[in-house]
Order: sequence, then structure tokens, then C-alpha cells
Amino acid sequence: MADIASIHQTADAKHNSEELLQLVSFNIGEEEFGVDILQVQEINRMLEVTRVPNAPHHVDGVINLRGKVIPIIDLRCRFGMPRKEHDKHTRIVVVELSGRVIGFVVDAVREVLRIPRSVTEPPPSITGGVNEEYITAVGKLEDRLLILLDLEKVLGADMKAA
Repeated sequence: MADIASIHQTADAKHNSEELLQLVSFNIGEEEFGVDILQVQEINRMLEVTRVPNAPHHVDGVINLRGKVIPIIDLRCRFGMPRKEHDKHTRIVVVELSGRVIGFVVDAVREVLRIPRSVTEPPPSITGGVNEEYITAVGKLEDRLLILLDLEKVLGADMKAA
């Protein structure tokens, strides 16, 4: 996977010339989601998670990442989907939101994408599985749809509690 720092620099340069969105895409179940690459610090293979007593159902626990304790949230559970056994594709996407570092578990990370904002549109009012307030837009790619998430809203209650 490409160095996140160099991707951030590229994202900054591209942002000035044309309205391109740079996203990290990942899968949860059959759906593909995207988040702004500037929020992503790193992507890791699944690590040993320490359970935290009385944590909400979707909070797996915490990990020790190079001496820093980071809460881990299972996005499957956050979206009301059944838990899935972790496998060789499972990843922890570490993001920084409002000055806090949080990891979230995804089934698989797909790729880094650059898409023009013009291929996105607001989410439909009925989105089914994922709470529509979590979705900023839907990207229409050639062969698939990409659901763009607002991580601040997805992790909102957890951010206040942390």
C-alpha cells in the first residue's frame, strides 16, 4: 500500500487544481465505503484487541499501537450488521477525528481512489442498512457505487464518551 504521507501531499496538491476527492475505499459485507484519505493515519492488519468492560456492543476494545492506546470500533456492529470472524483481509483503519485517534475494523481495504466530485450525489432518502445521517454522498463509479461516510457522525456518540 502507498505511503499515507505522500498520498496526503498529493491530495493537497490535487485539491488546489481540480475538485477531486481522494478516498480510501473498504468493504463491509457486500457494500463498498469510502472515507477522506486526509482523515486516515494508517491501515493495519488485525491486532490483538483488549476488551473493555461495559463498552457499547460496537466497541471491540482497545489496542496498543506503538505505545498509544486506541479505541477500536467494529463498523459492522455500528451499522447493525452481524459480527464476522476476522480473517486475513480484516483491517483496522486508524483515523484522526477532532484530535482523537480511533481505529475501526473493516472486512477488507480495497484501494485509494481519486474521483471527481461531479460523479457523486446526495444519498437517497431511504438507504436501507446504513443510517443515512452517516452518509455524505454516493459515488457513481463505472461498475459500482461507493458510499461516502461522515466518520464524525458515525463515531459521534463514541467521540463524546471517549
